[in-house]
Amino acid sequence: MTQMRVVARLTCANAPGIVACVARSLAAAGFDIRDSQQFEDVENDRFFMRVDFQGEARDVDSIAATLSECVARFGMEVDVAPCDRPKRVLLLASRTDHCLLDLLHRWRDGELAMEPIGIVSNHPHPGGSGGMLHGLPFHYLPVTAETREEQERAILAIADAGQADLVVLARYMQILSTNMAQALAGRCINIHHSFLPGFKGARPYHQAHARGVKMIGATAHYVTADLDEGPIIAQDAMPISHADDPAELIRKGRDIERRVLARALRLHLEGRVLINGCRTVVFQS
Repeated sequence: MTQMRVVARLTCANAPGIVACVARSLAAAGFDIRDSQQFEDVENDRFFMRVDFQGEARDVDSIAATLSECVARFGMEVDVAPCDRPKRVLLLASRTDHCLLDLLHRWRDGELAMEPIGIVSNHPHPGGSGGMLHGLPFHYLPVTAETREEQERAILAIADAGQADLVVLARYMQILSTNMAQALAGRCINIHHSFLPGFKGARPYHQAHARGVKMIGATAHYVTADLDEGPIIAQDAMPISHADDPAELIRKGRDIERRVLARALRLHLEGRVLINGCRTVVFQS
């Protein structure tokens, strides 16, 4: 008998008996629960649950149907994803390539369960890394204010043709239009300096140095039409001192950006992130 492993993410209004209903329905269908995590948002009366289970292989629709009683009873939203199908990811980058190459390295090392379908950049080769993209399809799509609409349509066409589950802005230094942000709602992750929007505009590390900041960091979040205001997935920070010049801040900042983006991507790929309005529920491993 072929076995399969599945992750289901469940959201509904909070009510008694949700966990019991889910466990009973899965058991009745012959599934064995490996891990279960839940969270009650008391403030908004919402319930969130992630269930990792395994059992006899079957199609996604029939797996979802095993939870039909719970869906009907609690008005649940259910997302079911087999663990044996890596999510298809389109990577976008601009001039710098530290985040892009880090994600590709982690993917090749088996740290990220994804299937990169290609790389898009508004530069001929991000950071000059053309020979380090592991043979993945590379799409050079330059952009100006006059061609932005056309360029974004081309990116969405690449994502659609490749059946991308997720788009990752790995230091893609272009502001997405409202239309594109809406088209990618819930499936586009960005990375930026955590001290933004406090230091907006160009040369943020130089601004931070001039202000004598003592902490720098990075934030990974879902993209929305509101610039850098999307639901946060992961953050990290690092202490710095008066002795750190802008070049040292950049070096340290890039290190934080790499690991925060990689952590956020892994959490998303493993189905550990549920959007809760302008926030997220993140079930840690």
